[in-house]
Amino acid sequence: MTLRVTNTLTGEREEFEPEDPDAVRLYYCGLTVSDPPHLGHARGWVHVDVMDRWLSWLGYTVHHVENFTDINEKIVARVGEDGDSEAAVADHYIEEVIRAMRDLNLRRAEVYPRVSEHVPEIVDLVETLIEKGYAYESNGSVYFDVTAFEAYGKLSNQDVDELQAQGDEAEQAEKRNPADFALWKADGVEPAEIADHQHPEAAPAEQACETAETWDSPWGEGRPGWHIECSVMSMTHLEETLDIHVGGQDLVFPHHENEIAQSEAATGQTFANYWLHVGLLETSDEKMSSSLGNFATVEEAIEAYGVDVVRTFLLSTAYHSRATYSEETISEAQDRFERLERGYERAVEACDSVDARTKVEAEELREAVETAREEFEAAMNDDFNTRAAMAALLDLVGAVNAHVDDHEEYDYRGLRRAIEALEEFGGGVFGLSLGGTDGGDIELAEDVIDLVLDIRERERAAGNYERADELRDELEALGVEVQDTDDGPVARIE
Repeated sequence: MTLRVTNTLTGEREEFEPEDPDAVRLYYCGLTVSDPPHLGHARGWVHVDVMDRWLSWLGYTVHHVENFTDINEKIVARVGEDGDSEAAVADHYIEEVIRAMRDLNLRRAEVYPRVSEHVPEIVDLVETLIEKGYAYESNGSVYFDVTAFEAYGKLSNQDVDELQAQGDEAEQAEKRNPADFALWKADGVEPAEIADHQHPEAAPAEQACETAETWDSPWGEGRPGWHIECSVMSMTHLEETLDIHVGGQDLVFPHHENEIAQSEAATGQTFANYWLHVGLLETSDEKMSSSLGNFATVEEAIEAYGVDVVRTFLLSTAYHSRATYSEETISEAQDRFERLERGYERAVEACDSVDARTKVEAEELREAVETAREEFEAAMNDDFNTRAAMAALLDLVGAVNAHVDDHEEYDYRGLRRAIEALEEFGGGVFGLSLGGTDGGDIELAEDVIDLVLDIRERERAAGNYERADELRDELEALGVEVQDTDDGPVARIE
């Protein structure tokens, strides 16, 4: 059974063949870290996490890279509210993003590169594009000439002559063609650039702009353009040709179109063989967005519903389809997970009971296990169809319930196979904590850590500092880093 994916570049469902038959180079466009992560972000994360898990299940070594955009006018607009500089604001939100990722039980990417770490490589790539005639300098900025790249528009299926202008009015005056885009921006951020992103508690725009960092370049002081960043970070940590490039559907144009143009113009190689785009998460018929303020943060959602229900909700719709966040869709996800959980628990209880028999053979149950396996594999190999794969697991727990309800003696081997399938697919692939599988013990571990920290605080309050230090040292020996802050101790599981 072969994995097939829907490639935005061709518009076709294609058989997946990585450059290396044993490994996959996977890049996901990460966040611009200027706001708390919300469920719209989590939708992409969780689907990419399951892609990573499924590719690993298929036997590939997955090289998964996901970036943090930590240079951006939206970040500058937060100066004074969440930090006293662009870098401080970025660090504040990167910390929130990492915490949300861990809370969602995501596998760690191989690396999380930041734009600020790759400015020298960005300058090198821009110089290459100028040397090859694909880019030009204008008043200290550098722009990509879209008319010089014949294939421009191939991802979004647009004609270069019909494209709308990219960039603000100041950029338009410097460019040869309205659709040309910035690779390097002269000087710093202008107040007008952050006006739309200002928050009530942020510093005045002029003051915030003074903190925007700039770097030396052959064209003078400046900052990287947005699109060039992902090309550099992906090719630095993977190779010139990616197997899979994933991102939100709203990034097809101009971001991903521009990535293709600048990368392929520079290297002469195909930038990515398969482009997969995650559908938007909507609420009240609008895209869930930080700018619209119509979002639920990851932290709020997990606190309200739990990690497993959130993951079940996000996986209940195939990645490329649009999804809706509402009380009804969350309630449906809660019901699905509870059915999975109860079915798994009934299988475990029956399998471990005195009524489980070695010589009982329930063909219906055993056939249901094999059917569920086949249907789950077929669904996941059909463009990572998590919705159909979820249905296969629910059918399996239905068969488990029917077996337990209809028999006084149980098929031990059949139940054992059902348990293994639920743990392997529901836990290992979907990342759900069925019976504590696949990271399901994390929540319990965090509760225990909080309890130990409370005891440590009581010891400190009582003046027993030596015992308090011992508790901290014991936690750190177990891989739990403890930091004492003005708001109390903070623990991080390494």
